[in-house]
Amino acid sequence: MKKVTGIGGIFFKCKDPQKMKEWYKTHLGLDTNDYGATFEWKDVAGSNPNGSLSWSPFAETTKYFEPSAREFMINYTVSDLEALVEELKKEGVKILDEIATYDYGKFVHILDIEDNKIELWEPK
Repeated sequence: MKKVTGIGGIFFKCKDPQKMKEWYKTHLGLDTNDYGATFEWKDVAGSNPNGSLSWSPFAETTKYFEPSAREFMINYTVSDLEALVEELKKEGVKILDEIATYDYGKFVHILDIEDNKIELWEPK
């Protein structure tokens, strides 16, 4: 079973997310919005013909990355989230929440061996 198919997002803490987005827009040309920026891509292998990567600064006081104490969180794309979660449970991986389904896909959060919170996303 292929587990991770790509990186769906990079999330990090900072003192002032709005100023951070403005700086990146001004100095590096990122097309920012309320959430950060989105980079669209095409998968040449064809498993996900249209994909995107989200770049999102969060307030340094955010609780979203908990229980991890890290300043970042990475979102990985997967192709079959339900099957992967079942496999991870059998392997003893800590699953933090139930699979959540939205218009744009399914999500779940896990911890790696150093308690880094990881977001797994199966795009719609």
